[in-house]
Amino acid sequence: MRRAGWTVEVVELEDLAPIRARHGIPDRLASCHTAVAGVYAIEGHVPSSDVDRLLRERPAARALSAPGMPAGSPGMESAGREPFATTLILNDGSTRIFGRHNGA
Repeated sequence: MRRAGWTVEVVELEDLAPIRARHGIPDRLASCHTAVAGVYAIEGHVPSSDVDRLLRERPAARALSAPGMPAGSPGMESAGREPFATTLILNDGSTRIFGRHNGA
């Protein structure tokens, strides 16, 4: 995110579950990192271009997730390259694909 021009404040916590619960991120869409950008939670290795788009479009949503740790996602480039999608979690709890990456 810093390489993409973002200012990042890192806060290390042992338990991210309370933050995920506050933002309505279900366990099936959880990952290893949780960030907050404005009113949105960003879960996992979400590409900065998707975060930029999220904040530009401002959909009625609570979070954006890249579930798991997909190879080829930001920070996971050394693991290879696999297709993955980012998932938007809408305010009503439903989800939809937000972005497709690496040929997904």
